Amino acid sequence: MKGIIGKKIGMTSIFGADGKQTACTIIEAGPCVVTQVKTEDSDGYTALQLAFGDKKEKHSNKAETNHFAKANTPAKSFVKEFRDYSIDKNIGETVTVDIFAEGESVDVVGTTKGKGFQGVVKRHGFSGVGEQSHGQHDRQRAPGSIGGSSYPSRVFKGMRMAGRMGGDRVKVKGLKVIKIFADKNYILVSGSVPGHNGSIVLIQK
Repeated sequence: MKGIIGKKIGMTSIFGADGKQTACTIIEAGPCVVTQVKTEDSDGYTALQLAFGDKKEKHSNKAETNHFAKANTPAKSFVKEFRDYSIDKNIGETVTVDIFAEGESVDVVGTTKGKGFQGVVKRHGFSGVGEQSHGQHDRQRAPGSIGGSSYPSRVFKGMRMAGRMGGDRVKVKGLKVIKIFADKNYILVSGSVPGHNGSIVLIQK
């Protein structure tokens, strides 16, 4: 496995050599500093810990400051472990967007936009009643019946009802790397990526 931490910049479109337009997402990926190398002997598993995004020293506690000092890097905002990293890196080294190549497929993990408390039509795609008859009113977006009364006398877990929507960790698989701008640490992947502009995403292979 290989991966990098990035920040979603926004969306654009790219025209290929055949004139076909492809919608893609711009991600500022890295540079990430290797802040810890975990091995089978010391930790029971192999992993690489990457850090991304600068953070003010006054906003870091002593433990964080000392941890980053081992890698000779200032405090960072985001830290993430990548299991079984396929590229050999030592503590203090940098991982850049060059680990990916144009044309290969990657998986992107992000947190979806929070929508707040939503009803069943927006949250689950219910269609509502559709027509008004026999004195019905304000029922177009109602959920309808949710279960029995005397039996089972409760609402089953997982019932599709109104509630908080969004803010979920989502992985989008099989996105194609369209273009890489190594000088700006930009990577363009096809399609959409979960999260708002400026949110942190993980790019994995």
